[in-house]
Parts: sequence; C-alpha cells; structure tokens
Amino acid sequence: MSRLLDAIAGLPNAAEPVTGWITGGQPTEQQLKAFKAAGGEVVLDNRDPMEPRPFDEPAVARTNGLEYVNLPIVHGAVTADTMKQMHATLKKLEGRNALLHCSSGNRTSAALIPYLMIDKKMEQDDAVDVAMRGGLRSSELMELAVEYVLNTTA
Repeated sequence: MSRLLDAIAGLPNAAEPVTGWITGGQPTEQQLKAFKAAGGEVVLDNRDPMEPRPFDEPAVARTNGLEYVNLPIVHGAVTADTMKQMHATLKKLEGRNALLHCSSGNRTSAALIPYLMIDKKMEQDDAVDVAMRGGLRSSELMELAVEYVLNTTA
C-alpha cells in the first residue's frame, strides 16, 4: 500500500488506480491534512457545489496547501462532454499526487475509465474492474464512459 493510500485510511472506497492518484468518497478535514502531509498536491472534487458537505472543502484544501479543482459529475446529467472534461483534467494531473473523489467513489471511478482505456491502454474489462474497486456501482455511468472511449477512438 502506498503512503498516500495509508494517509487517507478510512476513506470510503479508497483505491489507487494509477500510482499517485487516490480515488474514493468524501474525505474528512483530517484526511485532507493527512493526504497533504503524505505528499498530496491536488484535490479533484467531482461533487456538485450544491451537494451538502460536512465542511468547507475548498477552503480546507487551500488552507492546507492543496490545489482544489471542482469538476461536477451530476447524477442524471452526465454527457460525453462531462467525460471529455474529466479526461482532459486527468491528463493535466499526470505525474501529480491527486485525491479524486465524489460522495462515494461511484462517479469519480466511472469518469476514470476513459483515461485508463485511452491513456493507460487498459482493456475495457480491466478498466471497469479497476473502476469497480474504486466504488463504481452505476451501470449507466459505466456505459457512458465506455461509449465515450469508443466514440473518441473510433
């Protein structure tokens, strides 16, 4: 287990699908501090800004020296453009230690599939397995992600 994954022990559905990238559900203030202390650099929050949170995450992240990026993946409103934005954002995070999360890991892990398939050259089944270990539970989101890849690489 990596030091980053160790640092955020207790994070719902925590996984490290790409070295240096931790995915999962909503972190606590303490987990953000521990993530930074372990070498974390960026928090990519896939929750809608209107979703209830236990604390002011952007402020806590920035106070602790973490870059904070919000790219909402909204249930029922995910499109190919959402996947495209997420894919572009992930490419910018290459080589950086990042915590990628939504409320449970479901949306974040689904949106990771295009990156895994296109950039990491994973087979579809392997990418889906990795996403499921990170909390993917929605077949609809999985299908949207795979469809995006197929349309992008066709």
